[in-house]
Amino acid sequence: MMIFADLTLAKRLEAAEAFACAQFAVARSRLFPELGSTWTKVAGTTLVFGGVHSPTTQSFGLGLFDELTEAALVEMEQFFLSRGTAVMHEVCPLVGVGALDLLCGRGYKPIEVSNVLYRTAEMPEGQRPANVTVRVVGQGEAKIWSQVSARGWTHEHPELQAFVQELGDLMVVREQSPCFLAEVDGVAGAAGVLSMHDGVALFGGSATVPELRRRGLQAALLEERMRYAFAAGCDLAMMVAEAGSNSQRNAERKGFRVGYTRMKWRLGG
Repeated sequence: MMIFADLTLAKRLEAAEAFACAQFAVARSRLFPELGSTWTKVAGTTLVFGGVHSPTTQSFGLGLFDELTEAALVEMEQFFLSRGTAVMHEVCPLVGVGALDLLCGRGYKPIEVSNVLYRTAEMPEGQRPANVTVRVVGQGEAKIWSQVSARGWTHEHPELQAFVQELGDLMVVREQSPCFLAEVDGVAGAAGVLSMHDGVALFGGSATVPELRRRGLQAALLEERMRYAFAAGCDLAMMVAEAGSNSQRNAERKGFRVGYTRMKWRLGG
């Protein structure tokens, strides 16, 4: 069945990412209650506070589910400003010109561009190398998952060091978010996570340690997560990648297509 890149699709994809990040805040509040992580909804928009410097601290689905008004935008701004953090909104272009004009009028500036990709969820048929295995980690393996993920991510993004080191414990306790570890010859080399919501499987948090790259671990991670999502009843898979990046090209090689190009807007630039 053909899936069109329209408003209906955008709502499903944005809602799935909103759920994933909201559950991240829930997990963080459970493990670190003193940090005040929380989430709420204003005018159909999900607002997440995962920490002052957390990449999950922003809004999702701005203006997609309810009409965006200046009063609603002010309320959203207060949610973030009252917690001492920047105000940022991830904005789908299907929100329309009116919402973008409202953001410009209040002094927002675009700071990031990403592509949201999607495809149908299907049982994979490929064969992985015999020495490559992928499995879902248990509660007691949060540390090794976090270590592999941190080494993979911080090699190119050192600014994420603190966040990724904390990530393991949070991911393992987050709802509907199994964590996967890929190994080659018994050595853990890649980590990834899957979040599922309303039939949508969000593929995220995937990274490989530098010395084990180009060994088929990323392909194996993607395949196993697709198998898991399909078995769980998901009919749609999504990924988010920097526009024009290697991650986007790898996703397209696996059958994903660009649904829309998103911009992140920050109050005051």
